[in-house]
Amino acid sequence: MSVSMVVIRLELADQSPSPQGFQYSAEGMSEKELQEKALGVAKHTLSGKTDLERAAVLHQHIGSRAMGDMVIETFEPSPDKGGGEDSSGAAEQDSEAKAAQAEAESPEGSEASQDTKATGATPDSPSKELPDQISFFSGNPKMTSLREDVRRSAMVCILTVPATMTSHDLMKLLAPYNDVMEHMKIIRDSTPNQYMVLIKFCTQADADSFYTACNGQQFNSIEDAVCQLVYVERADVIKSEEGASLPVMELTELPKCTVCLERMDESVNGILTTLCNHSFHSQCLQRWEDASCPVCRYCQTPEPVEENKCFECGVQENLWICLICGHIGCGRYVSMHAYKHFEETQHTYAMQLTNHRVWDYAGDNYVHRLVASKTDGKMVQYECEGDTCHAEKIDALQLEYSYLLTSQLESQRIYWENKIVHLEKETAEEITNMKVKFKETLERCDNLERRFGEMGKEKQSIEKKCTQLNSRVVKLSQELMEEQEMNRCLRANQTELQATLAEEGHKAKESVGCKDVAISELQEQLRDVMFYLEAQQQIEHLPPEARSEIQEGQINIGAGPSEGPEQSPPRAGAGGAGAGRG
Repeated sequence: MSVSMVVIRLELADQSPSPQGFQYSAEGMSEKELQEKALGVAKHTLSGKTDLERAAVLHQHIGSRAMGDMVIETFEPSPDKGGGEDSSGAAEQDSEAKAAQAEAESPEGSEASQDTKATGATPDSPSKELPDQISFFSGNPKMTSLREDVRRSAMVCILTVPATMTSHDLMKLLAPYNDVMEHMKIIRDSTPNQYMVLIKFCTQADADSFYTACNGQQFNSIEDAVCQLVYVERADVIKSEEGASLPVMELTELPKCTVCLERMDESVNGILTTLCNHSFHSQCLQRWEDASCPVCRYCQTPEPVEENKCFECGVQENLWICLICGHIGCGRYVSMHAYKHFEETQHTYAMQLTNHRVWDYAGDNYVHRLVASKTDGKMVQYECEGDTCHAEKIDALQLEYSYLLTSQLESQRIYWENKIVHLEKETAEEITNMKVKFKETLERCDNLERRFGEMGKEKQSIEKKCTQLNSRVVKLSQELMEEQEMNRCLRANQTELQATLAEEGHKAKESVGCKDVAISELQEQLRDVMFYLEAQQQIEHLPPEARSEIQEGQINIGAGPSEGPEQSPPRAGAGGAGAGRG
């Protein structure tokens, strides 16, 4: 049997959290490598574009798909491997997650192959074969198969599980594989009456065993739904702004059947393509009893061509057939071949092929409802009793349906009148609420306009003050610069003056010292002079004998300690006095 590996991509809104443990790769790639491989085309397409161009490209590829809520329930087996399901299955809610897109990987385009293999091996060892079995395959050998040399995946996806299968029923179905199953994720989106299941097995042999045993089998003996399994090459989670809606490299998205809205996989179901290039499941198209296409109403079979034509000119319009010999001729409004046949053969009656009315060329009137009366032989219109009964039945049926239609229309009128009254009441309430809100909004707008005017005036005053302050700041800055320059000059002058003052002070000190010495000498001389004058006056007042003794006397001064190199000059007054008196 052939197996198509799929890629499951979960597109999240920009503000939605990423589900835990959803990403998977059959090649064992890391999360970073998986992200780079998934976004290879998106990066190449969106590189070098502006934000507006990126938004346009993403909007074009998203199309009519819309965000919706998705619930992912994770079931893991108990640690004791006891075969019971884990009652604490984690439910992860992804708000505004886009529905997962299943895209079939096909290296050879959209053609699927049939790779059949005997399934007599035991489920625990699917690769073993009994000696009396012969393996064979047909179709495209490049498609994925269950041979050992073909790449497969340890994760298997169950598509379109009916909603009647609860999680408990699903765990019962998977009970034999509970020991070899790592986890199971149930994915539910807005699609009604169905969901999808992802199962991760411990080894590839376990996944092959489950695929061989359960693929194409019914879930239970009551319902007709079968278990459709596919191998999952990888599962990734990408944000919308990263280009999740762009096509995946080397993968082809499976189209949907217009009748049942299911994915069309050639390896699972037969696909029929009509003349108008629309594809459907063959089983779905079998239920379509019309000969036209369900999508575009194109007629698949050619319309029947009318074979009746005039024997003379071949015209196929307004034909009359002779009731005597079966000759077909055109009417009198075309080429009058039917009337010419009457003139040649005197066959009186001819029937129009479109409405089966009979014309009498001799009487020149219609005779398909005329008979001869038994009483007088005149031609009267014949009314069939069966037609009368049929007409009465039709009238009675019309009357019954008229009453039924009247009653239904009356009930519909009452219903819609109540609906209109209810809508009018709700509309009146909404209008009242909107008027109140509108009034409040107007008041708020008036307050805001008033505040805006006040703020404008305040802004103008503040701007005026700012202008004045800026001018003052400029002026003060200039004055500050002038003062700084003046201070610099004054400091320079002060330094020079301080040096000059110090020099002058030193000179003044020296001059004062010299003057003090001179003053001291002058004071000594003055004292000596005063002493001399006083002594002279005293001597003059003495008697002559005393003056003569003083004049003849001598003064001897003993040598004292010398205090310096310089000696005081002798007092002239004393020496003179002594000399004068000795």
